Amino acid sequence: MRSLVVTLALVALLVSPAAVPPASGTSDAGRPDRESPRVHAVYPDPVAAGDRGEFVVLAVPNDTRLGRYAITDGHSTARLPNATASGHVVLTGDPARVRNLTDRPVYGVADAPALANGGDTVRLLRGGTAVHTVRYRESSEGEVGVANGSVVRWRPLGATDRPVVTDRGGRVRVFALPDAPRAPLAAVRDADERLYLAGYTLTSRRVADALVAAHRRGVDVRVLLEGKPVGGRTRAGARTLDRLVAAGVEVRLVAGPYARYRYHHAKYAVADDRAVVLTENWKPAGVGGNSSRGWGVATGQSRVVDGLAGTFRADAGWRDAVPWSTFRRGRRFERGGRADATYPERFDPETVPVERTDLLVTPDNAQRALVGELDAAEASIAVVQPTVGDWDGPLLRALRRAADRGVETRLLLSSAWYVREENRRTVERFTAWADRTGAPLSAKLAAPGGRYAKIHAKGAVVDDRVVVGSLNWNEAAATRNREVLLVLHGDEAAAYFRRVFDADWRGGRPRLPLGLGAAVAGVLAVAGLAARRVRFEE
Repeated sequence: MRSLVVTLALVALLVSPAAVPPASGTSDAGRPDRESPRVHAVYPDPVAAGDRGEFVVLAVPNDTRLGRYAITDGHSTARLPNATASGHVVLTGDPARVRNLTDRPVYGVADAPALANGGDTVRLLRGGTAVHTVRYRESSEGEVGVANGSVVRWRPLGATDRPVVTDRGGRVRVFALPDAPRAPLAAVRDADERLYLAGYTLTSRRVADALVAAHRRGVDVRVLLEGKPVGGRTRAGARTLDRLVAAGVEVRLVAGPYARYRYHHAKYAVADDRAVVLTENWKPAGVGGNSSRGWGVATGQSRVVDGLAGTFRADAGWRDAVPWSTFRRGRRFERGGRADATYPERFDPETVPVERTDLLVTPDNAQRALVGELDAAEASIAVVQPTVGDWDGPLLRALRRAADRGVETRLLLSSAWYVREENRRTVERFTAWADRTGAPLSAKLAAPGGRYAKIHAKGAVVDDRVVVGSLNWNEAAATRNREVLLVLHGDEAAAYFRRVFDADWRGGRPRLPLGLGAAVAGVLAVAGLAARRVRFEE
């Protein structure tokens, strides 16, 4: 069974305090005494025959004598071993199996209650009295129910709960695409020791060249991508990954029936002590500057870089990260279009100071943090997105709350053919709401005017803060995908991206020096043709 594939280090994520997600959902739990152990998590439905490997995780105060306690499901009761423990401990009727899966203390419990897949009540007893009770409803195979107070959230085994990482001070490099296609690869090309590249897709020859070159000079190069991107993987993408593997680069794809995330949609790279976070895919249309309006940030802030490296290791080391050579067997790939247009370089990269930078990831912490940023807005919000989600989603509700209290709010959406009608309806709904309420909110579709082919940026400028990352503002992306974002706190960073946003908000053709009009006219014609050939990919 697949449960045997789970590695020791990564199951440790589940039962470690750092892997405890904030709970939500429906269940019933008694409130434990402050000095008593509590039921932290239940795993009733392992991916194994006969549900072998069920376990319960307790959170216990320091130097707790477990033998004073028993555990019951109302049908059978088992006394805990006579041992002294602290922190998180794992109780199971199959210690040999579970002990191979974690470095947390595992205690075998004779006659341990069988946890029902369809819902059950687990009570921790002392002297026959319940000190903590957790009641869960129907479970899902391979998922862990983590309790917090009166609720339980079911999450895939091994799902992370990474905290917001904050680094104060320093300088970052900010840039816009397609204007600055060299900026995303600057750190990648300089790597000497490690190079981790995470993405949704990878088809760029320039990126592949940089990865192969780094591997040849002895850099530890690892790549992690989404296994099943929307629309399928292209032949060009498959050839690119074949080339990387043939050169000795480790390439893994997040895939399989027990994948922790709906999509691995994050777009970032860690190169030695620097990192780059993008809104764009690693392909010519994105980082190549051949199509999309995108935003990006390069930083050497050590806590942010370490946080990204930790995220990569947690995602690339789990059982849902399948080697490319294994994944591609028996698969056929789609013919894709090419994006090879060129565009004016209006916005040069800038190195600017920041007061602080926050690293956010989904589904762990990003949506809560972004709602907090919107709720803290005082003067202005400018949001750019390819498209947005449900009207009643947390982010769009927060956007309307800000406008309702007088914050000048603008929402710019893509006019690309595949989202045009959907986005037009969204604009009409926001406009009608603003007219009805008198709130200072405006929404419109982008008019690229030959400066780029389509909006792919996913960002916001909120007063003196900037949000840059891979997150499309919809509930599924925020709660089911792996996404990575940075929030930059600083006037100069905000001013840079506000200039980019303002230009895109105005639309129209770029202002050009006298004499360049004829040359650019040809470029724009090529861009228009290329835009029709560009294949949609989130």
